[in-house]
Amino acid sequence: MRTLGLRVVLGLLVLLVGGLGTGCHTVSTQLVPYLGMPKLPPSDPARIEILHKEPDRPFDRLGEVTAMPDPGTPVEKIEAALRRQAAKLGADAVVLVQDKMQVVGSRVWGPAWAPEISNVNQRVIVVVAIKYK
Repeated sequence: MRTLGLRVVLGLLVLLVGGLGTGCHTVSTQLVPYLGMPKLPPSDPARIEILHKEPDRPFDRLGEVTAMPDPGTPVEKIEAALRRQAAKLGADAVVLVQDKMQVVGSRVWGPAWAPEISNVNQRVIVVVAIKYK
């Protein structure tokens, strides 16, 4: 019986250490549909193109997706999050508008008579979801 308990504890410890090693990167996203755009059926996220400039062919702008990934988040995970959100609007592609570090808040610490203040920076990525005509 004691061996079983030890195995369970060791198994949980292995899972915990394994989880710490792989990292738990998240991507916070926000979807803002543009006013007046028709509601389209969702598209397949796997088929959504990620473009760095507007395409030459005609298209309609459906809305914006903003992503704020944790530091060290793999590009594939960020792109997947952008595609999932754009798919909700029925998009065929997304066009990168912004990818930069931005001040999103401040951190204050220390004693009240001599506080120290520093900016909190976050990577902010903005894309515009588009539908080809």
